[in-house]
Amino acid sequence: MTTDLNTLATALYVRIDDALKASPHLAPGRPKIGIAPTLSDAELVTLAVMSALLGFTSERRWLRHARAELTGMFPYLPGQSGYGKRLRNASDLVLHMIRMLAADTSLWSDDVWVVDSTPVECGRSRETAKRSDLAGWAEYGYCASHSRYFWGLRLHLLCTLGGLPVAFALTGAKADERDTLLGMLDRAPDVVADHPGQTIIGDRNYYGREFEQAVTDRDLTLLRPARKGEPERVGAHLFRPLRQTIESINQTFKGQLDLERHGGRTPAGVVIRVLARILALTAAIWHNDKTGQPIKRSLLAYDH
Repeated sequence: MTTDLNTLATALYVRIDDALKASPHLAPGRPKIGIAPTLSDAELVTLAVMSALLGFTSERRWLRHARAELTGMFPYLPGQSGYGKRLRNASDLVLHMIRMLAADTSLWSDDVWVVDSTPVECGRSRETAKRSDLAGWAEYGYCASHSRYFWGLRLHLLCTLGGLPVAFALTGAKADERDTLLGMLDRAPDVVADHPGQTIIGDRNYYGREFEQAVTDRDLTLLRPARKGEPERVGAHLFRPLRQTIESINQTFKGQLDLERHGGRTPAGVVIRVLARILALTAAIWHNDKTGQPIKRSLLAYDH
């Protein structure tokens, strides 16, 4: 088996199609009376993953490219409006496939997770912030890693050291990282139950006696750097290299998967575009793992 994009797309399509056959309820809802779609749901999600891996940030440009280059794989392609609407309705299916593929990798059993958040910018002008459909969810925030203010959201990620997404959340820019982490854990009780004693490594923002006790109560161990005035904490020698690992994972989303160039203008539009990028990374790691590649998070074989 090779590791090019066509092979990944074929393997992903088969996996999604099998999941839909085994669990028909995963299929996006559609009217009971009407014309059956020519493009299947498995093909639709596979197209979205290929778009993310190839760096397309415009659905219109992506469909033009697909009509010119991918008719052998996808004989029928809908218009941009229909494609976008169907993709937004497929969010639950995409979520299911992220978890299914992640659990089918060797990285899923790693005993260390890292947690962090990264900005998802949604606009720069004041008029955008006032008039956008995202106003009220998107808000002004500050990114300490890059010393900049931004208007938008934050993607909170709980990943293995290899970059495999375990849990994630998309929140306003000012959402408390500690509350978000606890919420992510509570929404995935099966994952927490399957990883008793798991170690979570975060930065200095994941602090507080009540918060740390809440993590401990979930049979998890939290490691973080000491804050100013605190004595040195356990695992201090690990934090500097792990900070580079976390930044590298974020850079994969931003530099290779164009996270901040998502192009979403509505909450549903932003959500599916972010989910498609998480699924793209998960699918690449899954495929690299199955084909025995040494670097599981590498996207080099799939970005051209």
